[in-house]
Amino acid sequence: MSNAARIIELPVAVLMGSKYPLWLTVLISVWLVSCASFSPEFDPPKVTVESFRALPSNGVGPRFEIKLRVANPNKQTLDIAGISYSIDLLDKELLSGVTNDVPVIAGYSEEEVVLEASVSLSQVLPLLIGLGRNQSEALDYRFSAKIDFNGFMPTQRVEETGTIALK
Repeated sequence: MSNAARIIELPVAVLMGSKYPLWLTVLISVWLVSCASFSPEFDPPKVTVESFRALPSNGVGPRFEIKLRVANPNKQTLDIAGISYSIDLLDKELLSGVTNDVPVIAGYSEEEVVLEASVSLSQVLPLLIGLGRNQSEALDYRFSAKIDFNGFMPTQRVEETGTIALK
């Protein structure tokens, strides 16, 4: 008997000698393969920071409003369960927050998403020191977000970097 015949014979012998019938094993295999084919191609949403402004203080600490433009480059509707986000200045996390108040975004469309973020007080002092050392007329920022979806779409992480003019 050739080696190829032994390789084919072994799985059949294992399946036939198992406590599960061959038809059940084949059915489960077909089901798993078909489920894998249902995961559509999915491009991450495009997120841009539209505006950033201070909100009136409520005594707890400074809060800011961040307006995002979220574009859906897919034919599938984006049903977002929630967004966790942060903004870094001078490579230090300054603002962070979470929201589950996100509109459904139809395929090939975009929506405005308004976020509220609070200042991480532990980072204010190092940021102020960094700003004192920074002699440029612009400040680099990084917006990072983790977007979770309702349904079977995978979690997406997005990041945008930019510059804030100081003068």
